[in-house]
Amino acid sequence: MGTTLVGFILRRIAVSILVLVAASFIMYVLAANAGDPLQDLRGSSSPNKDQLIAARTAALDLDVPPPLRWFLWLGGALQCLVPFGGCDLGLTLSNAPVTTILPAAMLATIQLVSVSFVLAIILGVVVGIATALRQYSGFDLSVTFISFFLYSLPSFLVAVLLKEFIAIGFNNFLQGGSGIPVPMILIISLVAGLVWQVLVGGDLRRRLVTFAVSAVATGAVLAYVSFTGWFQDPGLGLVGVLVLTAGIVYCTVAVAAGFANKRALLGGVIAGAIAIVSYFAFQGLFDVSSGGTIALLAVATVIVGVIIGYAVGGNDRGQNIKVSVIVSVLSAGVVLLDRYMQSWNAYISSPRINGRPIATVGASTPGFQGDFWLQGIDTFTHLLLPTISLLLISFASYTRYARAGLLEVLGQDYIRTARAKGLPERTVIVRHAFRNMLIPIATLVATDVGALLGGAIITERVFAISGMGALFNASLQRIDLNPIMGYFIVIAITAVLFNFLADLAYAALDPRVRVRA
Repeated sequence: MGTTLVGFILRRIAVSILVLVAASFIMYVLAANAGDPLQDLRGSSSPNKDQLIAARTAALDLDVPPPLRWFLWLGGALQCLVPFGGCDLGLTLSNAPVTTILPAAMLATIQLVSVSFVLAIILGVVVGIATALRQYSGFDLSVTFISFFLYSLPSFLVAVLLKEFIAIGFNNFLQGGSGIPVPMILIISLVAGLVWQVLVGGDLRRRLVTFAVSAVATGAVLAYVSFTGWFQDPGLGLVGVLVLTAGIVYCTVAVAAGFANKRALLGGVIAGAIAIVSYFAFQGLFDVSSGGTIALLAVATVIVGVIIGYAVGGNDRGQNIKVSVIVSVLSAGVVLLDRYMQSWNAYISSPRINGRPIATVGASTPGFQGDFWLQGIDTFTHLLLPTISLLLISFASYTRYARAGLLEVLGQDYIRTARAKGLPERTVIVRHAFRNMLIPIATLVATDVGALLGGAIITERVFAISGMGALFNASLQRIDLNPIMGYFIVIAITAVLFNFLADLAYAALDPRVRVRA
C-alpha cells in the first residue's frame, strides 16, 4: 500500500507539472496577443519616444514571437524551483521585477481569502448538517431560501450593500453616541425570537416559550450594551469569559464525545479552567506581546490540550485529546478576543480613525501607528466587509452540499445498522455519517479555491485592496504580460495543489477508496 501510494503521488505530481506547463503556454500566448504593450509609448509626445520603445522592447523581449518568448519566461520561472537560483518572473512595463510586487499582493489576498474560505467551510457544513437533521422543518426551508438567495447575488452587489448598511450605518451609529433606539431594540428582539423558535422547533407551547425567552434575553442584552456604551468601549470581562468558556466546554463535549464519556468531560473542564486562569495570568504579558509571542502561546495551548487529554486517559484517549485540544484552542481564542476588545476604545479614539472604525477601502489605515493589538484591530476593520462578501459567495454552496451529502449518507444500510444496534444518535452522526458526508465537500473545496480567488478580483476592486485581483486587473488593462503570468502561476499552483490534496483526502475519509498503481 505504501509503495502504491508513493507511485500515485509521483504520477499526480508529474501530471500536475504537465498541466501547469501547458496551461501557462496557452495563457501566455493569449495574453500576449490581447493587445499592444507599447500602445502607451506609441501615442506619447515625448521627444525620445523611439528610444523608450526600443528600451521596453529590449527589456521585455517584445521582438520575439510570443510562443518563443514563452520559453524565455519559462526558463526564468524554473529558476524559482532551484534553491538560491534567483527567481526571475520578468519585469513589468515600469521595469519593476515581478518578484518584488507579487509577494505583497499575495499577502493581501491570502489575508482576505483564507479567513472567508475557512469560515465558509465551517459555517456551511455546520448549518448544512443542522438542516439535514431537521429536514423539511421551518428551519430547513428558511435556510434553503436564504442559501439560494445568497447564491444568486453577484459579489459586487453584496460588497456595495455591505459598505452602505454595515460600514456607513455602523460608523454613523458610533459617532452619534445616542445608543440603540428603543423601537429598534423591540424590532430586533422580536426578530430574534422568531429566528430562535424556528431553530429550536417543537410543538406550539415549546415554540412560544422559546420565542418569549429569546426575545426578552435579546432585548435585555441590547438595552445593556446600548445604555452602557458597550460599542464604544467593549469587553467580555470575567463573567463573559466564564460564560463563553462554559459554553465551549458544553458544546464540544456534547458533539465530540457525549456526556457519557466522563473523562472527556473532565478533560474539557480542566482545559476551560486553565483558560480562565490564563485570563488573569497573561494580562501583563499581553501588554508587551508581539505576533511571535502569540504564536508561541498558540503552540503551547495545543500542547497543553494534548497533555490534558492524554493525562485523563480512558479507553478512548484519542477522543479525549481531541476534546481537550478543541476546548483549549477555542477558550484561548475567547481570552484573546477580550484583549482585543480592551484596545477598541483606544483605536476608535485615534485621530486617524476619527470614531469611524469600519473601513470601506484599503487593507490598512494610511499612517496609522499602534501596538500589536491596535494593528490587529486595524487589519480586522479593513478586512471585515471583504471577508463577509467572499464568505457569502461560498456559504450557500457548502450548506447545500453538506445537507444533500448527509441526507444521502443517512439513507445507507450501515447507518440503519448502527441505529439498530442501539448506538446513540450523536455517535451515528459524528462517527459514522459525518466522515462520509465530507467526501463531496472535499471535491467542492478543491474547485471552490479558484472560484473564490476569481471572486476576489471583483471584491478587491470594490474595496480598493491591492491584492492579486487588483494586480491582475491592472496588468490586463495595460497588457502587462509578466504580472499577468505571475498571477496565473500562483492561482494555477493553488488550484492544482488543492485538487491533489482532495484526491488524498478521499482515501483518508473513505477506507473503501484504494489507490491502485
